[in-house]
Amino acid sequence: MVRKSENIIVGISIGDLNGIGPEVVLKTFEDSRMLEFCTPVIFANTKVLSFVKKSFESESALHGIDNLSQLVKGKINVLNIWREHVDIKYGENDNAIGALAVKSFTTAVSALKEGSIDVLVTAPINKYNIQSDDFKFPGHTDYLDKELDGNALMLMVNDDLRVGLLTDHVPVNDVASHLTEALVTSKIETIKKTLMRDFRINKPKIAVLGLNPHAGDGGVIGKEEDVILKPVIAKLFNSGTLVFGPYPADGFFGSGQYEQFDAVIATYHDQGLIPFKTLSFGKGVNYTAGLEKIRTSPDHGTAFDIAGKGIADHSSFTAAVYEAIDIFHARQEYDELSKNPLKIKEKSLESKKGH
Repeated sequence: MVRKSENIIVGISIGDLNGIGPEVVLKTFEDSRMLEFCTPVIFANTKVLSFVKKSFESESALHGIDNLSQLVKGKINVLNIWREHVDIKYGENDNAIGALAVKSFTTAVSALKEGSIDVLVTAPINKYNIQSDDFKFPGHTDYLDKELDGNALMLMVNDDLRVGLLTDHVPVNDVASHLTEALVTSKIETIKKTLMRDFRINKPKIAVLGLNPHAGDGGVIGKEEDVILKPVIAKLFNSGTLVFGPYPADGFFGSGQYEQFDAVIATYHDQGLIPFKTLSFGKGVNYTAGLEKIRTSPDHGTAFDIAGKGIADHSSFTAAVYEAIDIFHARQEYDELSKNPLKIKEKSLESKKGH
């Protein structure tokens, strides 16, 4: 088995087989240089992925294994977690395929919890066909929040642009009722710790967007800003957290104001993801921050409309692999420095001198 000191073991859940997930996974590792600094293991089935290879004439060599102890460095390892025949019909919504996506994901999460893999990168799933009596989660993040230690926070990342969410898969008409002092405090503290530990930012600056148009306009268009957001922001700021806002969301990104901050926290899903994907689509990474284990994914879905055509862009999935590895190294460094607070102080002073 590959030793963790040699290179990082990247576990990969295969996602919806009728979508572009398998294609972007295999395309990512067609570049042999990827195998020089990580050892991938795909939780799926060798025969199925061999079929996918043929559909877009991939030259990737797959190494089938039946146990994680059989991992081989320099190979695209495929852990066979099912044996039954799979009928792939690109672009179709299929409950049987959804069940296999769940099996791949939950098996990979178990390996992550056990430490058999170092990081997890998830290919896209279809949120409709994964539902069952055994799996009643709207997506990856909610399941990870239940299974892993910590408090999950969806953080979209592309270089220095980082957008987090106070609420994620919540209906718009329920967002206001979810915004509490405890939730907002927890999310801001989570993103602060994430920026320090996972992104090597010693004194992160965080912006919070308002829920209502014009950030409530002094209570004329809504009171959530005055009643919840402003008091929490002031309290945290006074205790040493560099958090600012709430800012009106409409012009925040268009004006380039986001560039002044290390992270932006949106109050709900589309408020954050629409501008993020407008600026970064195809290059961004979805990172589940706040957990003791590392999981990333591409910023796109199953893309049924182009599945099986061999034209899917794998840039975002490749970026997700790189991001997971970078965060793994950053955590190791931070945790090592944390054992000696003096080293953190010295590192902070060196950073200031560099500016």
